[in-house]
Amino acid sequence: MSEPPKILALLHEHRVIDPPEEFQRNAIADSEDIYEEAEADLEGFWASQAERLHWSQRWTRVLEWNPPWVKWFIGGRLNVSVNCLDRHLDSIPDRVAYYWEGEPGDERRITYRELHDEVCRFANALRRIGVRRGDRVAIYMGMIPELPIAMLACARIGALHSVVFGGFAAEALKDRINDASAEVLITADGGWRRGDIVPLKQSADEALEGSPTIRHAVVVRRTGQDVSMQSGRDLWYHELIEGEDTECPAEDMDSEDPLYVLYTSGTTGKPKGILHTTGGYLTGVSTTHRLIFDIHPETDVFWCAADIGWVTGHSYIVYGPLANGTTSIMYEGAPNFPDKDRLWAIVEKYGVTILYTAPTAIRAFMKWGERYPKAHDMSSLRLLGSVGEPINPEAWMWYWTHIGGERCPIVDTWWQTETGMILITPLPGITRLKPGSATRPFPGIQADVLDESGNPVPPGAGGYLVLRRPWPAQFRTIYGAPERYVEQYFSRFGPEIYLTGDGVKRDDDGDFWLLGRIDDVMNVSGHRLSTYEIESALVDHTAVAESAVVSRPDPATGEAIVAFVTLKADVEGDEALIGELREHVAKMIGKIARPHGIILTEDLPKTRSGKIMRRLLRDVARGQALGDVSTLANAEIVKEISTMASEMAEEE
Repeated sequence: MSEPPKILALLHEHRVIDPPEEFQRNAIADSEDIYEEAEADLEGFWASQAERLHWSQRWTRVLEWNPPWVKWFIGGRLNVSVNCLDRHLDSIPDRVAYYWEGEPGDERRITYRELHDEVCRFANALRRIGVRRGDRVAIYMGMIPELPIAMLACARIGALHSVVFGGFAAEALKDRINDASAEVLITADGGWRRGDIVPLKQSADEALEGSPTIRHAVVVRRTGQDVSMQSGRDLWYHELIEGEDTECPAEDMDSEDPLYVLYTSGTTGKPKGILHTTGGYLTGVSTTHRLIFDIHPETDVFWCAADIGWVTGHSYIVYGPLANGTTSIMYEGAPNFPDKDRLWAIVEKYGVTILYTAPTAIRAFMKWGERYPKAHDMSSLRLLGSVGEPINPEAWMWYWTHIGGERCPIVDTWWQTETGMILITPLPGITRLKPGSATRPFPGIQADVLDESGNPVPPGAGGYLVLRRPWPAQFRTIYGAPERYVEQYFSRFGPEIYLTGDGVKRDDDGDFWLLGRIDDVMNVSGHRLSTYEIESALVDHTAVAESAVVSRPDPATGEAIVAFVTLKADVEGDEALIGELREHVAKMIGKIARPHGIILTEDLPKTRSGKIMRRLLRDVARGQALGDVSTLANAEIVKEISTMASEMAEEE
């Protein structure tokens, strides 16, 4: 039998940046010993981290692993809301939990005491309308303080929350409500996005026409426009909490009791509800938040510039930061409203010290140009982070130079909705940084790179990223579909090995370089090439802001490479530049990776979370009927790209 083809890893990056000496001196994680300690005693390491939380009853056993099933802190009891709020009231009641800024410019400053009181009032109100321990509550709203308040209120009374991203349409909301059999929906009249009102209540009403399990819809008044309120079902939030007590007894939860269901952001097929539990999840997110972002809660202002509708927001806007007593930023709107410097104005205004955002956003900032951050005082920043997808080396360097002033370490993090917490990342006071590399597994995490047959691959080669042992914030199942959990994640290489679905290479130093989803691997002339590496080579060119690479069938090579490219501001595209880009890829990676065709476009089709929809671009490149575009933030761009692709095909 012939050896299965490997994923080729052809792009090489040699730049290395050491942690600044001053950062090293003050870092919480300041020694390589932390890796050795976790490896020598995995259960002891995680037990020591769990002890930072408040437990009403201590666990009797740290870990129970019957692959693929896992439990953490067996017998332990705690409440997540108590850990995020109550235990801080004696020490830091007046510390700001959230600086919130609405897109129109309105502001709120919410202390830990104020957040506790609001959560208790809403938790009491939810109990009054019949929400009980174990019930499912759907939450569908924009980035307003009532969103984390609703999550924490559910956690307080033992109800599972299911947050649905406020950019999703009615059909997506309906599917998620029905899959969880939610009984209550918490939403808002609307939200602000690029100066317009997002009609959340209108979408919610459409969804509820096909959601028979919903008994009540609680509506937060945000934008003030007239909305339909169905008598007996719909309740105004401000009326519901009026007169409620600011104390609310918290449910005593088992460590393995469910905390929330979060549906992954895939746009096809049945929604996949990822179930996270209580003790292990909170231990994992509070530990990683503290050590990876080097949190000094007395002085730091932390901004995870994600949306709470995704797992990044759950773990690093709500649960991790609040468990650690951190001051965070919440911003409602778009990064380019009213102008392209909105994020940098917020950094300056609130003295943000840590910024955590996505490569998609960073590449947009690159495209807009450095004059926008230069217009603001960014000197408060001391640490930067990247999340959501692999970051191209040139985007990393732009972030390091123009946002961090070449003084702020960058923690390029890899994790998933399923993992709940960051798993591969630098520790900023220890790790030598490499632009484009997520570097090393977090202490206690055992990651590996396997080929098609399940054999470890040598350094420099690409393969499947897998995890060989459990971690505390690991999801426990797919809600209502345990067989799907086993089949999708633990069947290919056996029940002890978690298949992440991502491609990766590991260099000679043991550092990990993510190559994107395994689905984004192309077979060109018998070679398996990662789309990510070709995209990175294109972005390396000084004219390019962003790129997406897909394939289409080709009789000569099997698959031909098609690249969609957006240029930086003020760069004019022409045939000469296209030829230059093709040769640039050939120079950086090799002639085999030279795109067959390059299409210059003003934008790329993206979901409302900012991820490029390569599936649609693949349809365009292959001349196929387009799939679902309802979740796109910019559906109109697909038609323009389709026209250009058709013209290119005719010319050939």
